[in-house]
Amino acid sequence: MDHYRVLVIGGYGFFGRRLVERLARQERLHVTVAGRSARKAEGLVAALRPKAMARLDSVELDAMADSLPGLLGQLRPGLVIHTSGPFQGQDYRVALACMSAGAHYVDLADGRAFVQGIGALDAGAKASGVLVTSGASSVPSLSSAVVDRLARGLREIKFIDIGISPGNKTERGLSTVAGILSYCGKALPASEGREVFGWSGAYRHRYPAPVGSRLLSPCDVPDLALLPGRYAGQPTVRFGAGLELEFLHHGMNLMAWLARIGLVRDWSAYASLLKRAADLFKTWGSDAGAMHVSVSGTGSEGTTLQRHWALVATDGDGPYVPTLAASALARKLAAGTLCTTGAVPCMGLLSLEDFEDEAQGLKITMTGDPA
Repeated sequence: MDHYRVLVIGGYGFFGRRLVERLARQERLHVTVAGRSARKAEGLVAALRPKAMARLDSVELDAMADSLPGLLGQLRPGLVIHTSGPFQGQDYRVALACMSAGAHYVDLADGRAFVQGIGALDAGAKASGVLVTSGASSVPSLSSAVVDRLARGLREIKFIDIGISPGNKTERGLSTVAGILSYCGKALPASEGREVFGWSGAYRHRYPAPVGSRLLSPCDVPDLALLPGRYAGQPTVRFGAGLELEFLHHGMNLMAWLARIGLVRDWSAYASLLKRAADLFKTWGSDAGAMHVSVSGTGSEGTTLQRHWALVATDGDGPYVPTLAASALARKLAAGTLCTTGAVPCMGLLSLEDFEDEAQGLKITMTGDPA
């Protein structure tokens, strides 16, 4: 059997190693773990190889180096998955190198500007005959797939509400912390006709057990810019994220206020220090996290309808959720069932059923209103 080559940049990192674990379950794949540390890359391969169904190997690679296009030309992957965030502030050099090498490109970005701007590469990606897609993560890939499901049969959508709250005991990566801090106190796209700032203010949402009630605050995600134009009715979109420990959540609210009054310019500069401080409390709380999507709209007969969906992850499996989209895309590309070319945000490429299939074997449950 010919194996489909998948190169995972940052493959031993926080999300990368979880993605490689999922890809290793697909027998038609040849997965190469890539990163700047050959030792760490080979260490992950050695740990996974005894139970892997996929072929596994590793390579030393610096995604920001000028040598990347030449190395991709030598390795000749069918697909490159870029997991090395944060993507806020990155350029598209990795995607451009993939296009030059004739390889499909997928990333796990959730930075609004980065994901929204990927369309600038559309003509080049089509000319190269490859798919270049950004945002194969919880947002906007999974969130939009859920909205697509909930929107079935609705004439118009008026309001989309999305939220994510991880368990405090769940492991967290430094790049994720830096990405979150980058917009703390910064202006976000207006919601419900009012000015909104990252992590300013808080509201509650009740999730299914064992998660329960969590505080949420406004956060910057691609959905704020991408979803209104995707659905009839130009819906208002609200996105919130929350910390399980309420004193830490209120601490983020305070940090947002300090940024707004100009005492701190960019909290992401202190990401390492703040992560260490938060880790002092990592034995508190639980390992259960959740995500929700709610849609309000007008039915075919003019009635107002509300539909809801929720995901609950336990046993610390929440960080696998952002890897499900990339795993599903690799499966489809390897099988030849995804033939889209061009550069697009990762919406409409996967169905909610694809995510449900990829979550098999994880402590992740999804429930929602039928549509």
